[in-house]
Amino acid sequence: MKKTLYLFIYIALCICFTSCIETKKEVEKERIYVSIAPIKPLVEAIVGDDFDIEILVPAGASPETFEPTAKQFVDLNKSNLIFGIGLLDFEQELLKRIHNQNKVINLSHGITTISGSCSHTHHGEHCHHGVDPHIWCSPKSLSIMANNMHNAIVAAMPDSIQYTNRYNALNKQLTSLDIAVEQLCNNSPHPYFIIYHPALTYLARDYGLKQVAIENEGKEASAKRIAQIIDAARRDGIKSVFYQSEFPESSVTVIAEDIGAEAVEINPLAEDIFTNILNITTLITE
Repeated sequence: MKKTLYLFIYIALCICFTSCIETKKEVEKERIYVSIAPIKPLVEAIVGDDFDIEILVPAGASPETFEPTAKQFVDLNKSNLIFGIGLLDFEQELLKRIHNQNKVINLSHGITTISGSCSHTHHGEHCHHGVDPHIWCSPKSLSIMANNMHNAIVAAMPDSIQYTNRYNALNKQLTSLDIAVEQLCNNSPHPYFIIYHPALTYLARDYGLKQVAIENEGKEASAKRIAQIIDAARRDGIKSVFYQSEFPESSVTVIAEDIGAEAVEINPLAEDIFTNILNITTLITE
């Protein structure tokens, strides 16, 4: 009798264990990786919750020094797709080690890039071959990036009509953002805006703004250049000097005080790209 009872318990435990494993397999989703946080909302808008979307370089980590763990590298190779800006050196070094290069998608394809030596050797992103990488800061570039995403997703999963429907909705959202940003820029009373590091080059180009960067080719500005910027800003009534969250506020505080302006922090790497671009545009044009 005891043997029969033990056997029954053993069988029940085996069934329960097998069921748990199968349930876990059912709920586990396939992965899509993105290189930086601002790309994630675009992918989410297209694929919904069909995939787990992982950010390769998490908030607070330096893309230049980032190295995936062994598990992360295995997960990268197992992932369905990997979306990158295509202009950041860490992407070039890391993603070229992926076994299947067909799933590594360069989102800058079709965007007219801007030359510039914007080295981030101490603060994060690093430009690729002297090209400004900040394409995600312009809604016009985001629309091209979203189209590249959609094409890659449809090519990988051609039977998923829902992804095209979601992409169309995303495209409308980006069009609305484009219109809102254009209106803000057209109505800006300022001849230019001042920023420590030139992260808004594409936004400025695409919407007729002028960006004046304190940093020059990844280096601290000379005393002569700083004096010129201060004199011009006083004359033109500039009231804000912008700096990215990865740079210390002290980098711009003294300059802002000499101008009689305020040092204002922005974060071009924030994940909520839609709200972030609108907020940044409002700040530089108000």
